[in-house]
Amino acid sequence: MRNRWSWALAGLLAGLGGLATSYLTAAWLGLRGNPVTDVAELVIRLTPGAVAEDAISAVGHKDKPLLVTGVLVVVLLLFALFGVLARRWPGAGIAGFVVLGVVGLIANQSQFGAPATGILPILVGVLTWLGCLALLTAPLRPQPFAESDPQRRFLLTATGVGVGSLVLGGVGFKAGGHRRAVDSARKALELPGVTSPRPPAGVTVGLDGVTSWQTSASRFYRIDTALVPPAISPDDWSVRIHGMVDHEITLSYDDLLARPRHELWLTLNCVSNEVGGNLISNAWWSGVLLKDMLEQAGVRSGADAVKQTSDDGWTCGTPLSALTDDRGAMLAFAMNGDPLPIEHGFPVRTVVPGLYGYVSACKWVRDIEVTTFDSFTAYWTDRGWSEQGPVKLASRIDVPHNGAHVDAGTLRVGGLAWQQNTGIRGVQVQLDGSAWQDATLSARTLTDTWVQWTAPLDVSPGSHQLRVRAVNEDGQVQTSVRAAPAPNGSSGWHTISFQAG
Repeated sequence: MRNRWSWALAGLLAGLGGLATSYLTAAWLGLRGNPVTDVAELVIRLTPGAVAEDAISAVGHKDKPLLVTGVLVVVLLLFALFGVLARRWPGAGIAGFVVLGVVGLIANQSQFGAPATGILPILVGVLTWLGCLALLTAPLRPQPFAESDPQRRFLLTATGVGVGSLVLGGVGFKAGGHRRAVDSARKALELPGVTSPRPPAGVTVGLDGVTSWQTSASRFYRIDTALVPPAISPDDWSVRIHGMVDHEITLSYDDLLARPRHELWLTLNCVSNEVGGNLISNAWWSGVLLKDMLEQAGVRSGADAVKQTSDDGWTCGTPLSALTDDRGAMLAFAMNGDPLPIEHGFPVRTVVPGLYGYVSACKWVRDIEVTTFDSFTAYWTDRGWSEQGPVKLASRIDVPHNGAHVDAGTLRVGGLAWQQNTGIRGVQVQLDGSAWQDATLSARTLTDTWVQWTAPLDVSPGSHQLRVRAVNEDGQVQTSVRAAPAPNGSSGWHTISFQAG
């Protein structure tokens, strides 16, 4: 039992013991994350924009679970390595755990608004690592005068540390009831005046396979940098409006609910959405107009931007004009008639028609600073993305899907088109390079949502290629020029291939 694998097991179990006590301490203190997620978020903050874009394109909404899993696997391997190093160089094993603790400390304290108490879980974890390592490796070292069987002693110690880690981890999970308490408070909220209407008449084309016009909260796309979404009680939330204003304003959740209500159907889409991608959803939003709040604050001459900051430190820069015109930009507190889900910004987030989320959609919003674009940078502009991100004219084919096999004859195709704050006038499809054919649109009464479209096509047996393009209310035809999402959104005609027979 004194071979390399025993030492590796000792290091691994010591590390797990440290993680368990650290997780329990973080949960007991009501902190948002834990050492593993803290390190993962540091990785996100340090990742270049191009690499982040590739990751989102490759794995979509699974990027965060995969990142956390990857960090955990690396950490576990390091634990085992430290145990092996301690076999010949005890100081090296100790140093390894200390260095890992320093990394966790840096990751925690580099977060936006990190409380000083965030240091405690790291310190507790490191002390546990060192204590468990000493305890587990003692039976593995030569003991010429030992009175008991060292192998049996090691197995008993290893079992005790392993079981203890599981118990402490379970207690930590139970102690981390803050998020669950916030979710219970969210479900119990009553939002006077918030409505939940059915989709307007005529917005669907009645074709199976076309994406549902209204997106449920459970299916709404999610792209953000938070591995552990902030769990904020409505009683603890407030937003500060300041900067280039005559009167600084701080609003509580109750203050927000007391203001006049604004509601609208709005499609949100991510700048990372590829041509034909699914990082786009549509919902009914309820909140308070930002235009009215900024008017109350009194915006000073010369301001052209608003810097928004989330509870987790994420920032975006939004054109001031988009928040003060008549498009309906708001601080939203409800989605599809219910309080926002935690992962979608509860208690309050920003929604702005006509802009990509990276410059407008601030979840868990806490701070709104009226300023100028030349006086600050934001999270994604620091990573090479454009300063402003108006939504581009786009369309997508949902039916048939790429690579589908269909019956020859008359084929009904369909999909979606959008350009929020402008609207869609028409959609055209082209089969195998022939003349463009006008599609039939669903009702076009709303300019801030996607529209469904459909068209009948005569398809002969064999391989076919279908493409789509949209025309907006200003008469602009969607460009065929292919562009990647970076730095300000993808472009190009969505094109698919299918077989008929």
